[in-house]
Amino acid sequence: MLSLCNFKPKKTKTPNMIKLEAFALFLFLLFLVKWVNSDSNPPPSTDQLLSCMSTHSTSSFINPKSFIHKSDSKLYSDLSQSLSQNYRFLSLNFTSQRPILVVTPRTESEIQRSLLCSKKLGVQVRIKSGGHDYEGLSYLSSQSPFIVLDLINLRSIELNLREETAWVGAGATIGELYYKIAKSSKIHGFPAGTCPSVGVGGHFSGGGFGAMMRKHGLAADNVVDARFVDAKGRIFSGRREMGEDLFWAIRGGGAASFGVVVSWKVKLVRVPEKVTCFTRYLPLSQNMTKIVHRWQYIAAELDDNLFIRVILYNTGGSVQGTFQANYLGGIDKLIPLMNQKFPELGLRSQDCSEMSWIDSIMYFNWKKGQPLETLLDRGQRYNDVYFKAKSDFVKKPIPETGLEGIWKRFHEVESPVMIMEPLGGKMHEIGETETPFPHRRGNMYNIQYMVKWRVKEIEEMKKHVRWMRLLYRYMRVYVSGSPRGAYLNYRDLDLGMNKGINSSFEDASLWGMRYFGTNFKRLAMVKGKIDPTNFFRNEQSVPPLFV
Repeated sequence: MLSLCNFKPKKTKTPNMIKLEAFALFLFLLFLVKWVNSDSNPPPSTDQLLSCMSTHSTSSFINPKSFIHKSDSKLYSDLSQSLSQNYRFLSLNFTSQRPILVVTPRTESEIQRSLLCSKKLGVQVRIKSGGHDYEGLSYLSSQSPFIVLDLINLRSIELNLREETAWVGAGATIGELYYKIAKSSKIHGFPAGTCPSVGVGGHFSGGGFGAMMRKHGLAADNVVDARFVDAKGRIFSGRREMGEDLFWAIRGGGAASFGVVVSWKVKLVRVPEKVTCFTRYLPLSQNMTKIVHRWQYIAAELDDNLFIRVILYNTGGSVQGTFQANYLGGIDKLIPLMNQKFPELGLRSQDCSEMSWIDSIMYFNWKKGQPLETLLDRGQRYNDVYFKAKSDFVKKPIPETGLEGIWKRFHEVESPVMIMEPLGGKMHEIGETETPFPHRRGNMYNIQYMVKWRVKEIEEMKKHVRWMRLLYRYMRVYVSGSPRGAYLNYRDLDLGMNKGINSSFEDASLWGMRYFGTNFKRLAMVKGKIDPTNFFRNEQSVPPLFV
């Protein structure tokens, strides 16, 4: 995911990143259980939940100190902050309800127990890997009661360099995966996102943009197997047991709609020992509009070893652009290529840096020169920052007048950002139905819009969300249509929400076609087979379809 993780505009200070304190209360069953909030309809009692878990366990002993009651406001606050990447959900008294329990299983059998007891007692389940869901659906719900199944303890990574594969626990982060690869090989990598604290569970199952996607495709395109637990508690040890339809669905269709992925087997890719990166800053006054306009024509057509993204933002009242690139090769080949294909940028050898692949990950994460161990930091969050995000796919270049309209709107709020991520290369070679992610050939680039604010007031939230919606409305004539495309990992509840357990396929198509195109019907049919009672559901989960 090419998110704003640690993005640092030139001459401006980014939000200070803080490492949130870890909290650990142990249960003999190896569960972490936390009471947090209650609803007008009382949730199952502590005794009911633990009795059920004990019934499905080899041990009946429960440590009562492992419970935190809702009256403990400090521990509730710690829990909330540990779950949330977006303080918009923590401080503005959202109507979304909090979980009655957080369970952190260490084994597949513990996942089984959690699912079977939740189903028996009428409790919904939310599945959390890294907690980066833009709308909080991995830890919040409008449906009550529910628990969070936090996969943080399932993050083992086993490399097989001879086979060039890795088994990755669904609770691992992409930073942990990168670190493990880098410590074992100088010629292997993996094509996933640039924000290391993102969990692989959501990232892989939603697609997974990255700086090598033009060369190797999405993270999901490089998943070759998975272990999975369904609503009945059945454990599928691999794709052969689960079947190709379900395996297809979880690689880009949002696995949380279907069950719990315990681990992923991914195909490692070969990387050169030397890659080249550059960052070029351009203020609006230095012909930025014309250069961004030109970028649209060439970014998806360049050599597939070259990835150039554009980050646009307002700093100090002035619109600026940052061109950030990753080239799988040396400066000696990059400069002639840029002079031929994109001379408008005026790139020089001294603007570029050669480095290893793992150092390029640090570079793209604005951590150049820092120890690789920073990739293991799971607590990279904004301190008291609120945000709203949306996404688009672009099929035709936006004219200069259209870009100027964006710049004008950038002056209306603080901290607006657009990230333009080029497709092409491998992304155009893979068919739109090979995985649920349909935005392939015909799409030039993706846009992620984001607006951030710091003032803890409901009116500030309304102001910024309203601005984002107006910008999105303005962009409708410049982006894809029928349907207007969107990217699942940049989740947006404005596109539509389910109406509960009985949501119809027709109603869900309002948002489902945006994310998945015509693949949405096949996803719903898979859902009808693996989870016909719609146990795994949320505000934007795939509903079952029976044909």
